[in-house]
Amino acid sequence: MNLVEALLIALSLCVDSLVVSATTALHSRITLRRGWLMAAVFGLCQGAFPLAGALIGDVARAFIEAVDHWVAFGLLLAVGGKMLLDGLRSKDDSAAAPRTSITLPTMFLLGVATSIDAFAVGIGLGLEHTLADVLWTVALIGAMTFGVSLLGVHLGRRSIPVPERAATIVAGLVLTALGTKILLQHLLTQPF
Repeated sequence: MNLVEALLIALSLCVDSLVVSATTALHSRITLRRGWLMAAVFGLCQGAFPLAGALIGDVARAFIEAVDHWVAFGLLLAVGGKMLLDGLRSKDDSAAAPRTSITLPTMFLLGVATSIDAFAVGIGLGLEHTLADVLWTVALIGAMTFGVSLLGVHLGRRSIPVPERAATIVAGLVLTALGTKILLQHLLTQPF
């Protein structure tokens, strides 16, 4: 996997974290220190879930080697397609909610909720790439999620809206395109 693909995957997966961190900061009393903690939790979860998925994909590769490209394509298409549909169906809603404080357990729940799609993507990565390639991609995903979540906290604290709908649509298109690339690469390199 090249750097551009890894960056595109990382950016696509951290869109949810950007939106959730911005929304949380907008609707809660969050200090800068709490914002850093939330970004760390989101980065940890977003890195751990694709790593767990990649480990499963790596083990499963030996059993499904003949169709691994189809599985990777299907997983990326499913996650990307869901993001695309969610983006097309959603409305940017900036209705004011009561300002409350956010606890560490809530941060972890939000981190897990925003990372479930990363688990499926991780399985696809584990099927298609070596664990060494996946490890640096996972580290990039975690680091980028941390930075993007900090950006979200910054925007939310300043009441600057995040274009959730557009970001989700773009992320869905990117993951779908990467899945299609994996499938086409495999099909075009196989002898007829």
